[in-house]
Amino acid sequence: MKTTLSPKAGVLLSGGVDSSVSAFLLKKLGYNVIGLTAKMLDDENFDVIVHNAKKVADALNIEHYVVDLSSDFKNNVVEYFENDYKNGRTPNPCIVCNKTIKWGKLFDFAINVQNCDYVATGHYARIEVENGVYSLKAASDSKKDQLYYLFELNQHQLSKTLFPLCDLTKDEVKTIARKNNLPSKSLKESQDICFIKKPCTTKKYLLRKFGVNEGDFILKSENKVVGKHEGCYFYTVGQRKGIGLSYEVPLYVLNIDSANNIVYLGERHELDEYFVNLKNVFIQNPNYNHQEFDAFVKIRYNMNYFKAKICLTKNHEAHVAFEEPVSSVTNGQAAVFYDLKDKSLIGGGWIEK
Repeated sequence: MKTTLSPKAGVLLSGGVDSSVSAFLLKKLGYNVIGLTAKMLDDENFDVIVHNAKKVADALNIEHYVVDLSSDFKNNVVEYFENDYKNGRTPNPCIVCNKTIKWGKLFDFAINVQNCDYVATGHYARIEVENGVYSLKAASDSKKDQLYYLFELNQHQLSKTLFPLCDLTKDEVKTIARKNNLPSKSLKESQDICFIKKPCTTKKYLLRKFGVNEGDFILKSENKVVGKHEGCYFYTVGQRKGIGLSYEVPLYVLNIDSANNIVYLGERHELDEYFVNLKNVFIQNPNYNHQEFDAFVKIRYNMNYFKAKICLTKNHEAHVAFEEPVSSVTNGQAAVFYDLKDKSLIGGGWIEK
């Protein structure tokens, strides 16, 4: 990172330890740092986030800007989340938020309004450039690998992004916060879904939104009703716990027919598939913008890499053929592609069975 010209960096401050240490490190390197916090919803939870971010900015003696993106967040993230569940899909709001909010409205505000040279976040990822092509690679802390959530960032965004934590582990980040007495040093990890505050759960949230809508559990192999559920939107493919059925063998959710409010169940082996169809495919690394290539693929964040052949088709769609079966292919989740040699990010798309 060159510091001789004091480039301006807008750090997306959440008040948590990762973004706080990112701002601290960039200031230490000589960047002209400002803090940017998006107010996602007009509620108490986000008021706390804004308050914590302001405390960090004050402690670092940097300017702090709060950008009201509540309307954008509601339209692009919350409604997408609710509609996907309602339609029998399993949404991934973090990827959508990264694209539309963090590297969408907030990125534009930083670059175009505040004239920042860079936007920085507390993500654990690494950006490298070779022959003018920017690529995303894993950070030093393999336990915090967040590439999966960043596959829709484009080359321009990558060229303007800094990930100051790329060479650090989570424990090292906490140590820096503690030694430098940052206000975030004792804060707990943020929640996976920021707009559902504990003790509320996703199921409770959906129950309040959609209520009870009784439908059938159907054993797919025999096409027979084996029980009743309270609404197909409470379930996701691959789910076993929380089904509430007693049966002679363990049953899993195989697929969901939202139009008829049916949840199909079956045994574990029935979840295995060799092929996945994708829509809205985005190739982040232009070196892979050809019709067919081999890659590692993840169909969920917390899964192993599976080798597959990617066939790009028309209308930003793709067909993925795995060398070995993958389990619990889920509509609404992302399938993300990684280079076979160094596991750098190639791109990805959205599963549509």
